[in-house]
Amino acid sequence: MASLGACGLFAAISGSNSATTATIGSMLHPEMVKGGYDERFSAATAAAGGCVGIIIPPSIIFIVYGFLMNLPISDLFIAGIIPGTLMVLAMMVACFIVCTINGWGFLIKLSFRRVVLTGIGAWLGFFAIGLVLWGIYTGKFSPTEAAGVTVGFCIIVGMLSFYANKMMGDSTDTPIDEKTFASQLVVEGFTLKEIPSIVVRSAQISGILAPLIAVSVVMQQILSALGAQEAIGQFVTSMGGYYPVLFTAMAMVFVAGMILESLPVTIILAPILAPIAQSVGVDPIHFSVIFLVGASIGFITPPYGLNLYVASGVTGVPYFRLLRYSTMYLVALISVWILVALTPDLALFLLPAR
Repeated sequence: MASLGACGLFAAISGSNSATTATIGSMLHPEMVKGGYDERFSAATAAAGGCVGIIIPPSIIFIVYGFLMNLPISDLFIAGIIPGTLMVLAMMVACFIVCTINGWGFLIKLSFRRVVLTGIGAWLGFFAIGLVLWGIYTGKFSPTEAAGVTVGFCIIVGMLSFYANKMMGDSTDTPIDEKTFASQLVVEGFTLKEIPSIVVRSAQISGILAPLIAVSVVMQQILSALGAQEAIGQFVTSMGGYYPVLFTAMAMVFVAGMILESLPVTIILAPILAPIAQSVGVDPIHFSVIFLVGASIGFITPPYGLNLYVASGVTGVPYFRLLRYSTMYLVALISVWILVALTPDLALFLLPAR
């Protein structure tokens, strides 16, 4: 459950599903396995948690959708806050149920003092989140530039923390109890010699993603050449009525997400489905959230399931062994998706009066 919460927080830095899965999976999967959780379930948890990466703002795909459909990106970001939070909470409930049934893990007694002290100890991570949000919302740098700024910040902090720990005589081999963990105000850090291995590991993860995305783009071009967009538009229009059109569009997004990455899904289907949905009375901001929550679910839906491939790559757990343990998360996410579709206020409540 803490890992899922961490995914929600990291989504505010990365704006990417796969980046969230790669980061949280590589950091917390070993800790979950040490804590007695099944390695397949732990990897599936990282994959599912990454789904909120494109929903919790700032989101790369919301920016793409906004440009495609000429919608204010700031409104799209705000509209994603409540649905993204609900997705995290629903997955936490699913996680709690699965762990209770299987007897995995243990509950730690809530201590507000420990929470506050540990939060203070993680101030560098919170600063990184604030740096990204400040830079994007003030226009100081683009989302792509934010990635470079964050990497640079983390390199500086990592190296300074290593030497700070060395000067203080900290030992990474010493068991950390509650008090020492809460009072540790710097991260473990790394040396300049370790940076090449970090770069290589990042390249390995990118090597998993690039071919999958490339195939998705090619499929998008093939479908366009075959006239699939026109056929889809005619089919959805023939449904008629608010809910028939809405649920038909959702079904199409779900199926497309099973075989394509979210960017091609958005480029192909959003210009077709959004105007049709608006013509039957669906608010365009509301539909954008419905569309992209559905696209995010595709990240753990086979046979594509990009996050499952990423989780497999960073944890070493074979892809097909993750499928069974991603089912409960899939059910939780689809439940939230339907709830958001039926309750427009979940997306529109925080928006200023329009």
